[in-house]
Amino acid sequence: MNNSSNLITQMWLDFEALSVDTIALSPEAIDKSVTLSAQILNPQRQWQTYLNGLALFGFQEWLAQRDSVIEIEPEKSSLFKPSLANVIEGVIDLTINNFRIYLITTGSLTDEEVTIPRAVIDLPEFVPHFYVLMEVQEEQEIAVIRGFLSYNRLVELRETVNLQPESDWTYQLPLTWFDSSGDRFLLNLRCLSPNAIPLPAVVCDRDPQLNLMQQQLTRLLPQLHSPQCELWQVLTWEEGIIVLTHPELLSWIYELQISESQAELSTTTSRSATQVYLADLIQLLTKKAMNVRRWLWDELDELAREFSWQLLPNLTPATALRSPSEEFTAIMRELHHHNLDIPPTARGAYRNLNLGGIPLRLYALTWALVSGEISEWTLLLIVGTPSGIPIPSDLKLRVSDQTGILVEQGLDWNDNSAYLFTSVVGNWDEKFLATVSLGSMIEETLPPFSFNP
Repeated sequence: MNNSSNLITQMWLDFEALSVDTIALSPEAIDKSVTLSAQILNPQRQWQTYLNGLALFGFQEWLAQRDSVIEIEPEKSSLFKPSLANVIEGVIDLTINNFRIYLITTGSLTDEEVTIPRAVIDLPEFVPHFYVLMEVQEEQEIAVIRGFLSYNRLVELRETVNLQPESDWTYQLPLTWFDSSGDRFLLNLRCLSPNAIPLPAVVCDRDPQLNLMQQQLTRLLPQLHSPQCELWQVLTWEEGIIVLTHPELLSWIYELQISESQAELSTTTSRSATQVYLADLIQLLTKKAMNVRRWLWDELDELAREFSWQLLPNLTPATALRSPSEEFTAIMRELHHHNLDIPPTARGAYRNLNLGGIPLRLYALTWALVSGEISEWTLLLIVGTPSGIPIPSDLKLRVSDQTGILVEQGLDWNDNSAYLFTSVVGNWDEKFLATVSLGSMIEETLPPFSFNP
């Protein structure tokens, strides 16, 4: 028998010590895992998500049998966040006694190594205190705790072998690195402090890097429309770091693939809209927002002053143009004609724009909506011409939030209106991005609007 065979035999003998840590999977655990895996479109990853579910619920049952005091909340794990489960294999965001746990799931242990995503080793946002190796024997409906590895031990071992990542953003860890004693793992959970296993510090703000990569990400990310396409096939690792650490971008990719599967992106127009919204989303994530709630107190924040916003109604009219106060009286009449009433608590401001040599004026009004425990705010945007002439027929007003393009308002072909207006409602922590465009080549995007208490 050669040395390799001796090594595998010894590993299996070591793992046999954990035979008492075999958990029978309940029908409920199987049904939950089927439901959760159905949210993932890639067939291969869908199967892995199913195994991850069996591993998680088996792990939960194992803990309940061994220590009734130790509790976990599986609903807070990545398994219940499909946009995250869609890109990172295994189960992350699992917390036990303030320890962060990462579950590695395998269908068998016939190899000498275990594959682990690079993200859970190299990105502080995902690094756990313990890596727990789970074997799921799906046909036998059992799960087995096969070993664990602490992060500090991983750091020590990787330095001894100069561990390098694979091209598909994974690492191959030897099985011999894992401690096969379930009792020692439980002892760590009961007696050890999380501070005893220092984790790398999370980068406070990756938005500047996202801002620098905006153009290439806007160009590259739509290539991920197919569920079969992986991040590592499209992006460099540096670009991948930015995407993986921005949940909003992961959600966008997930929704993009859902839409693709439903044949919603079959036209050139819809694919163009996809890129337009992605650019809006990145600006929402990276640009400083104006706090329009201060308008209710007759105040402008520094950003609003920087972009020449003026509060209504104490304004000085420009020469040869109607004053904003006079113009707003006409706007109020038109809004009333459209059955849109403005509460007396609303406050607004305006700023002048110039698109393609055409002078425009943008009004923004805001007010709070509080009903019981629900706190929301309204943003009403109005675009007109200060000279009072009809607005250009190809003028459009687009408003986006972190879920998508909410509205893209234009004129009907027979509309001779002097104003274009739209309103949106959001929670107090939501932001809106407004873009005024003239045709397909000329547009101006304003800093995001927020309503911070």
